[in-house]
Amino acid sequence: MPVATRKGAAEVKKVEEPADAERDHGWNVILFNCDCHSFDSVERILIKAVRCSLSQARAFSWEVHSKGSCVVYQGPLERCEAVADVIASIGLQVKISQ
Repeated sequence: MPVATRKGAAEVKKVEEPADAERDHGWNVILFNCDCHSFDSVERILIKAVRCSLSQARAFSWEVHSKGSCVVYQGPLERCEAVADVIASIGLQVKISQ
């Protein structure tokens, strides 16, 4: 199963390249909890990255806080990479998985 892990803006490693059909759907951006960002800053970056409402960003941030992680976006690999890059730009830890 291909996995890309990001911390900050740097990509750590891609385990394997997916087939072309796998690139089109079925990818997830998972956001992990940290104690170094406020709810407000997490919500602002989620609104920007995922293009969601404040209400949805608050639901995501609460789930991350209470459960330790949350899928904040699902879609094609290229869009997931773009979403993960925006979120990681403020130092949050995200992972892309299928």
